[in-house]
Amino acid sequence: MQIVSIADIGRFVDKEVEIQGWLYNIRSKGKIAFLQLRDGTGRIQGVAEESSCGAETFTLISALRMEASVKVQGKVRQDARAPSGYELTVTGIQVVQNPSEEYPSPRRSTGSTSSSKTATCG
Repeated sequence: MQIVSIADIGRFVDKEVEIQGWLYNIRSKGKIAFLQLRDGTGRIQGVAEESSCGAETFTLISALRMEASVKVQGKVRQDARAPSGYELTVTGIQVVQNPSEEYPSPRRSTGSTSSSKTATCG
């Protein structure tokens, strides 16, 4: 399967490709999920239906958090409604790294928004 950048996706209509990038948003409605994906060249929506990508893949997708690093396989299709003019029908996914906390980190009960430490030079 060919690895492609989102900027070049239009050259691969009706072909199976792999996109390597990050999840910047996800919405789901029952047995369908909409993955907003980005790489260094652009953004695209991936559409995953449990009936076509399989229960195992759909379970992986359901556990994803924002900014997860992923390799998404799918078939490119033209869609005039999509901002880029294309969508990816998801057939598989490999999770490279899934953040352990929601992004941005949720507010803690102490009022702190992060557990990171600050250092200064001086």
